[in-house]
Amino acid sequence: MTLTLQEMSDRFEIQDLIVGYCYAVDTRDWDALDRYFTEDAVIDYSEMVGVVGGLAEIKSFLAESLTPILAFQHAVSTTQYQIAGDRAKTKTACYNPMTVSNGETADTLVFGLWYHHDFVRTGQGWKISRLYEQKCYRINVPDWLAAQLPA
Repeated sequence: MTLTLQEMSDRFEIQDLIVGYCYAVDTRDWDALDRYFTEDAVIDYSEMVGVVGGLAEIKSFLAESLTPILAFQHAVSTTQYQIAGDRAKTKTACYNPMTVSNGETADTLVFGLWYHHDFVRTGQGWKISRLYEQKCYRINVPDWLAAQLPA
């Protein structure tokens, strides 16, 4: 399959958005998320943590919910692309280890998930218009935390 220069550029720009989102979350730079999402974006974490919302709501949720997390990292790979003009969809594997503590013990756990993104080309370039996290697996989630997560 031969890609045009535009198709290659679109893929690189979209990949930069996915990675930029991960780095913004991993560095707790919530305001950086504004660069990656449309103003009316829908972010759906319902399968992973039971929350769906717009960008402002999700930024507030992340700031609050990730404060007690000692460390986390989002590693993304194997993105599939569907690009049609000024719209695109991707599916990307995410490996997300975290170190959590209940104040008494610390545990390192791993979430495996799929990112499903919808993108739209804007006057400022590609932006994420929708993010849906699909649960794949969980490893070593302590009981006290598992009780707080969707089944």
